[in-house]
Amino acid sequence: MPNAANFLNDICRNAVNRRLLERLADLELNDTWLVAGCLFQTVWNLRSARPPASGIRDYDIFYFDDSDLSWDAENEHIGRVQRDFRDLGAQVELKNQARVHLWYGERFGPGYPQLRNSRDGIDRFLSACTRVGVRANAPNDLELYAPDGLDDLYNGILRPNPLNDRPDLFLAKAESYKERWPWLEIRPAK
Repeated sequence: MPNAANFLNDICRNAVNRRLLERLADLELNDTWLVAGCLFQTVWNLRSARPPASGIRDYDIFYFDDSDLSWDAENEHIGRVQRDFRDLGAQVELKNQARVHLWYGERFGPGYPQLRNSRDGIDRFLSACTRVGVRANAPNDLELYAPDGLDDLYNGILRPNPLNDRPDLFLAKAESYKERWPWLEIRPAK
């Protein structure tokens, strides 16, 4: 049965994840989390006997700053992250979760609420088992956020997330994952 310690150990086998978590506090941004594909794809790679970072396209970091919702403010932080993490040799993407409601509808369709924190953004991922985030509260003190637990993630069970009910987007994303990890299963929501 997977637990938080197993998960944190597994994701840190990916050197980029480990180094990002060591350096997140240096960003000095509010409510900062390493999220999404770089985490669950590392676990799936390990289960598939692949190198931990195999095929991971980018590493997503969420933060929450509602003091300035302008694109310019977010873009300034994005530029800093790209400069500061260039040595990692990976594409690191930063997103201010306080701004997502301003652009999500144009890109993916209407109905995205204004978020209150970064966890709200994690809660909105299309597949329930991929709703995971990790932050570093202090050196060697990692906090896991996984509202659906870890069983489905480790067992490769993809279910739609009822908090972001977009069946077409979910199915496209799930099929994309299955192309890379054929052992994954697509199932209905619990």
